Amino acid sequence: MDKLFEHTSIKKAYFTLALPVVLSMTVTLIYNMVDTFFVAKTQNPDLVAGVSQGAPIFTLMIALGDIFGLGGSSVISRLFGEHRDKTGRYVSGYCFYASIICGIIVTILMVAFQTPFLHLLGASPNTWKYAREYYLVMAWGAPFVIFGLTPTNILRTEGLAVQSMIASMTGTGINIILNPIFIFTCGWGAAGSALATVTSTVIGDVIMIYYTRYKSKKLTTSIKETKISRHLQWEIYAIGIPASITNLMATFATALTNRYLITYGASSVAAMGIALKISMVTNMIVVGLAFGAQPLIGYTYGAKDRKRFNATVRFDIMVIASLAIAMTILLIIFAPFLIRLFMKDPTVIREGTGMIRWLSSSAVLSGIILVFTTMFQSMGKAVPAFWLSFCRQGLIFALVIILMNSLFGYHGIIAAQPVADLLTFILSIILYRIYQPKFE
Repeated sequence: MDKLFEHTSIKKAYFTLALPVVLSMTVTLIYNMVDTFFVAKTQNPDLVAGVSQGAPIFTLMIALGDIFGLGGSSVISRLFGEHRDKTGRYVSGYCFYASIICGIIVTILMVAFQTPFLHLLGASPNTWKYAREYYLVMAWGAPFVIFGLTPTNILRTEGLAVQSMIASMTGTGINIILNPIFIFTCGWGAAGSALATVTSTVIGDVIMIYYTRYKSKKLTTSIKETKISRHLQWEIYAIGIPASITNLMATFATALTNRYLITYGASSVAAMGIALKISMVTNMIVVGLAFGAQPLIGYTYGAKDRKRFNATVRFDIMVIASLAIAMTILLIIFAPFLIRLFMKDPTVIREGTGMIRWLSSSAVLSGIILVFTTMFQSMGKAVPAFWLSFCRQGLIFALVIILMNSLFGYHGIIAAQPVADLLTFILSIILYRIYQPKFE
């Protein structure tokens, strides 16, 4: 493992760690497409809109799981870089069990406060039934979804990216199989879509526990190896919470967009739900590359290897920017065809085409923002990581969509994200100049 992080060429080490994550993300992307495809096959805009309104709940759970998965992996990578393997092992044990407790708390809160949460998600009288069905199944599955993000990420700190990928891909493959069975054969509709997600997540979790327990030499699943210092706990949360905010703000941005779009009808919300899934083609591959490279960035920073650290970050930006440009061109050209694959409604096709083109227009900027964000996380720099995570789809996005909705109405709403990306990109450059890595 040390040879991969310390002596293998940047290019080979980068793709060895990142490609399994990208492949895992690609399969997840295929699931997202298939899930949306089968839900849209009902040709019921209210059902599609209801699932779209409930979908941010899944993103919220991923955000909470990232606290322990990304926060823990950031700390563990740096500890391994400093050759403090035993301490890193105990951090993995702490994250393992803390994520389970967090999931149980989330289930209790979601079940107890389902009505206000559904109102917050923008559920309307027409979509309430479908949004609630999806919401309740996901609520009971919260412990499994939130926990799964921990072994997914910490396995990569030991170079076990392929094992993490196998577990994720297996779960996603089962999800794809179960989706049409639960939605159509069993007739469970929105609830069936959510149940397929939860069931496959449980199976993926079991596989990752097996790899952590029997294939890893430095990580642990033992409850006896969980005691770590308050300082290390603070480091996990200081990095994990800003990291989770990326997904948390994605939930916020989707819910806020849906609340503005619902005034234009369920078809607009359905179109945005499909457009967001299609734009994820670029987003998830970029996320896979960025998070795949994170253990290498963290290790080289912990080892105080300035040359290798800088070379890794530069290569990361080059790969992600190049890919984002190519994907943007393809999505802009094929937008109408892609929307038509999901729904035949002329309104959904027309609106969804414009939404895809706007959403994909800032893919390069959002990719570079993510590189800076993961770099700050790997360095343990919580403040800049927090602001980039909080602003892109949070503070800056909220201000932009409010302003652009008042000035341009519907077109302002669908153009809000690329405008927010431009402003956040400028912020990322400023933060980099302030928090440039120092190697004493």
